[in-house]
Amino acid sequence: MSINIDQLTEAQLLDLNYRIVERLKMLSQMKAHAQMLVFRIGQRVTFRSPDGVDQVGVIAKYNRKSVTVVTDVGQQWNVAPGLLKAVSNMGSNASAATGEPVFSLASKGG
Repeated sequence: MSINIDQLTEAQLLDLNYRIVERLKMLSQMKAHAQMLVFRIGQRVTFRSPDGVDQVGVIAKYNRKSVTVVTDVGQQWNVAPGLLKAVSNMGSNASAATGEPVFSLASKGG
């Protein structure tokens, strides 16, 4: 597909730019959403923090483009799902071996 932008007016170029940016945002959100579906709330994961330290925690919440992970020491991180890895070896914990959540969140209703 080829578009000759040399003939477009400034208003048309601005409109085209807006449409391109919105399309790229949507594609990025779709990619992040697909990566999030690999993980479940309550699942133990690991990721490397910006300072290079490996962090281990539990997914607490899905966000628009990231997931909230609460680490074993109580820190809360918003992490892009592409940076997460499932924790596969937790010793004798059966829920880790099956990929099931390690805890359940109580409902707010009661």
